[in-house]
Amino acid sequence: MIGNNKTILLVEDNKNDELLAIRALKKNNVTSNIFIARDGVEAINYIFNGTADNKLPLNLPELILLDLNLPKLNGLEVLKRLKNNEATAQIPIVMMTSSTEESDIKSSYALGANSYIRKPVDFGDFSSLISNLATYWLVLNRSPNSFH
Repeated sequence: MIGNNKTILLVEDNKNDELLAIRALKKNNVTSNIFIARDGVEAINYIFNGTADNKLPLNLPELILLDLNLPKLNGLEVLKRLKNNEATAQIPIVMMTSSTEESDIKSSYALGANSYIRKPVDFGDFSSLISNLATYWLVLNRSPNSFH
């Protein structure tokens, strides 16, 4: 079992991609708590428990899978807010998007993304990607948040 009792925040506005990600996580025995935010505001509200994002967050995930093109508050703005907050700056954030625009990739890394991955179209490839991400970020990787 991968990521036992750890929390993943999936920020995805496309229902099909959301379902594919959840299905891939389950298929690969990722037993983490998976929370879904369907726009950038919902993601910020989840992490900061509906309070202003300068207060101490209450719901810290061990991994955030963040789409780039989101309604209300785009992925880059969410990334910027999280990486500029001392309490959330260390959370691994993987940008998962269909965009291959060089400017999106550069902006993501400039704002502190830990990884930038283009979503595969094929479910088998998508499932494998999700499994690899979960294994790396929730099992193999050691972060300051690993010691809670």
